[in-house]
Amino acid sequence: MLAPSARSGDPGGVSTAPPFPATDAGLFPPGSATRRVIGDPAALIGGISALFLQALHPRAMAGVEEHSSFPADFWPRLQRTAGYVTTLAFADLATAEAAAARVRAIHSRVRGTDPVTGLPYAADDPDLLRWVHVSEVSSFASAVRRLGLIDAAEEDRFLAEQVRAGELLGATGLPADRAAVEAYFTQVRPELVASPVARRAAARLLLAPLPWRLALLTPARPTWTFVASVAVGLLPGWAKELYGFPRSPARTPRPPRASRRCVRRS
Repeated sequence: MLAPSARSGDPGGVSTAPPFPATDAGLFPPGSATRRVIGDPAALIGGISALFLQALHPRAMAGVEEHSSFPADFWPRLQRTAGYVTTLAFADLATAEAAAARVRAIHSRVRGTDPVTGLPYAADDPDLLRWVHVSEVSSFASAVRRLGLIDAAEEDRFLAEQVRAGELLGATGLPADRAAVEAYFTQVRPELVASPVARRAAARLLLAPLPWRLALLTPARPTWTFVASVAVGLLPGWAKELYGFPRSPARTPRPPRASRRCVRRS
């Protein structure tokens, strides 16, 4: 585990000290980096990228594989996740804390044995919560920053603010800046593998079952293909290598309006 650090800017350090106090108005006040990042449509593309990334952790993926119907529940699951993240970013404090309590209750029932590693897993394991959290928030930030919508300093502020969101679910030792995120990924990489379960999840993401209201639209499938391709392009290079995805250009294209509408309607 990463050693705690009092300064969130220390490379490889973590921080459990919130950057500002929560108030009745919400966990993250107007003007926060969280509202800037989560409020941008590009964060939705980052959320899809996070799903590709999260699938590389066998014990984390086992809970999804064995306790949900990922193909049948794809869009409702995506909507629930987006709704939860948005609630934490914009809702009042009581609503945000109630949403987190519901997720903790669900996590308490998700446990078993990972068929890939043979190791036990539990959705409320702080290590697995850390993996899911870091994959998610780093992917949100990467998507928004790669499109030139935030700078490095605001990305670090976002990561520091999101420590509070992760801790609400029971995660500990959370990276609070880009350097700490990179150090964490270096540490956890020996546990990651593009297992058959991960590859099935990636295939589901690339060829997601479209809701009927989207399937009726002629450009729906190519639009989703573009969105998924951009999401893959946001993955760290080492994650692409694990999957066998080709390296993408340094610049990620801005998704067209049709792509953003596709995600919003999901």
